[in-house]
Amino acid sequence: MSAAVLDRPTLVLNRNWQPVNVASVSRALVMLWNESARVVDPDDFRLYDWADWARLKPRDDEPFIQAVTFRMRVPEVVTLTHYDRFRESTVTFSRRNIFKRDHSTCQYCGDRPGSSELTIDHVLPRAQGGVSTWENCVLACVGCNSRKANRTPEQAHMRLRKKPVRPEWKPMYAYSTMRIESWSRFISEAYWNVALDEGE
Repeated sequence: MSAAVLDRPTLVLNRNWQPVNVASVSRALVMLWNESARVVDPDDFRLYDWADWARLKPRDDEPFIQAVTFRMRVPEVVTLTHYDRFRESTVTFSRRNIFKRDHSTCQYCGDRPGSSELTIDHVLPRAQGGVSTWENCVLACVGCNSRKANRTPEQAHMRLRKKPVRPEWKPMYAYSTMRIESWSRFISEAYWNVALDEGE
């Protein structure tokens, strides 16, 4: 059984079929075995329990899990059978996720120069007691960051395009390096456009 396959992402939906988390394939299989989730076939939206899913043969072009006596299709989407299996997910504060929240855009001038020309700016500078939080960090292009320097936007006579806030969790914050095409039936295209932006 390939560890890489077991580490692939699986989209987790609640009972209303809203995305609530992203789990590894191995975690999704445990939920399926414990009957806390069902696999959703993205082609026809049919639900499968463990026994039904194990009977399906993988197509030639899809990843699979090799068991002792059979091959199992890799679940790409599961739906919870109960509401209480996952606490509400929070977005980790990180450079990568700031790029996602701010759409790789300078929050002062609105330019999108590319990741190598964007920096993390502290709205209240660290020299003035500012800390690294969702509410105090934004993307800024090199030019705007130099212009602002160790001043607040007001002191530098610059205006933020929008107030920085902690983002609500969306699947794009969980896995950004692999696009699962079947997820597009449950996640809007706009999420993917942000999640897979160049340089993130």
